[in-house]
Amino acid sequence: MIPTHPQTVPGRPGRLRWIVPTGTLSGTGPLVDVPAPLAALLADGTLARITLEPTAVVTCLAPDRTWAAEGARVRTALHTALEDPAAWTTAPDPGGLGEDALLYAAAQEVLDGEVGAFARSHGGTIDLVDVTDGVVTVRLGGTCHGCPASWFTLHQRLEHRLRRRHPALRAVRNVTSSAASG
Repeated sequence: MIPTHPQTVPGRPGRLRWIVPTGTLSGTGPLVDVPAPLAALLADGTLARITLEPTAVVTCLAPDRTWAAEGARVRTALHTALEDPAAWTTAPDPGGLGEDALLYAAAQEVLDGEVGAFARSHGGTIDLVDVTDGVVTVRLGGTCHGCPASWFTLHQRLEHRLRRRHPALRAVRNVTSSAASG
């Protein structure tokens, strides 16, 4: 059995990221075909959609479902489905922006969650400006702008969390700074 563990998505109670080892599945983005156990959960209305990230399978429950009631079924179906990696087909990416689009979404979720809350608790802001070729560009505002501890916040908080979710991250940059990490 391929090991997985669920991770909540801040502000999205119906969504779980099932962390899987790197290289377990290929492709990223929305899925157009999944193995039968997960297809059954989509067909019966338990799951609304399934998306692949580089190190996670993201499952979204239908609005009338709860993890307390459906979590065990989803976990069992996912474990069975992971045994058949060839049966997972991602939707074509006509714009060729798949990786950057996924990284942008991950960065926005991290900033909307714990990292952004940390900055706001100190009177600061961290706004997502752009994601290009694996480089996340942010703008520090409020008390974060010019703060000596902002480097720590960007690299030990934001970058660390993003790398766990998206290993292809190349760097995190502050729009007012030419320094980069990674």
